[in-house]
Amino acid sequence: MKYLFPIAFACGLMLPSCNSSEPKETPTEPQVVNLYSHRHYDIDQEIFNRFEQETGVKVNVVKASADELLVRLQQEGANSPADVLITSDAGRLVEAASGGYFQPYSSTRIDSLVPNYLRDENKLWTGLTMRARIIVASKDRVPQGKISRYEDLALPEWKGKVLSRPSSSLYNQSLLASFIAGMGDSAALAWTKSVRENMARDPKGNDRDQVMAIQGGEGDVALINTYYLGLLLNSEKPEEQAAGNSVYVIFPNQNDRGSHVNVSGAGILKNAPNKANAEKLLEFLLSEDVQRMYADANYEYPVRMGTQPSALLQSWGTFTMDSLNLSQLGAYNGRAIEIFNEAGWE
Repeated sequence: MKYLFPIAFACGLMLPSCNSSEPKETPTEPQVVNLYSHRHYDIDQEIFNRFEQETGVKVNVVKASADELLVRLQQEGANSPADVLITSDAGRLVEAASGGYFQPYSSTRIDSLVPNYLRDENKLWTGLTMRARIIVASKDRVPQGKISRYEDLALPEWKGKVLSRPSSSLYNQSLLASFIAGMGDSAALAWTKSVRENMARDPKGNDRDQVMAIQGGEGDVALINTYYLGLLLNSEKPEEQAAGNSVYVIFPNQNDRGSHVNVSGAGILKNAPNKANAEKLLEFLLSEDVQRMYADANYEYPVRMGTQPSALLQSWGTFTMDSLNLSQLGAYNGRAIEIFNEAGWE
């Protein structure tokens, strides 16, 4: 004989899933962090992949210029999906902070790892990597010791020999902003006019192009960021290696204010929907292993105190850097652009 249990009994005791009033588990939302980045280097994606593997947090990256990203954030307003903004210049970080795009990070670890002049005093952003804006000179045509200061590029003897990017370069704008902050408006204007008069050609190209022009005999000295020379020396193209080997490094102003430095840096956005993951990412990017990855792959200086730069950068020697708080770069950016225009530095 077969025994048939009442349906109510079977569903209530034997098969609890039959009860329609039983609460159902909802799938866990995937963990993400949404990143707007002005950086365009392969090593960055490797680092983000490592972060995903170690934390389970997916990194979604949107790349564009710093100006384009700021416009996008303005248009998106409170509905922006972005959690973190990374730019390649402290001036743009200051612009974003003053525009109200960032919220303070709460991590005390960040403050313990990064010197105060490489981060915002109100915890709105922090540097991630550092580069120095130096002078490079032809090994064949410029004797060692002939140039020791940025101011030397304004001397008459360098007429027709100086090479540089255009004034639209964020790196040049921040360099000049540091001059305005350090030596005053009038001196900065006089320097800019004299250097423009000394140029071998109209300002054009990127920093690598300036080194290539020295190697090609178009000029003798140039303003560049350190990591571009590292990229040239380690290029797969023989002509770029030759250009890198045709110049030597000068860290300017070692007996006074020091060489100008700038950072790639990041801040947590005001409307970040994933703030905890954003802060976790910033701390990860300042970890010792990741700081070494930046240094070894992209020839940037670590911002984390105590972390050694790459062997190549170490071979150039230590240098005294300008300890001007980088927030000043944003404060004087507008005036720097005006001075470039007054000086005819296109």
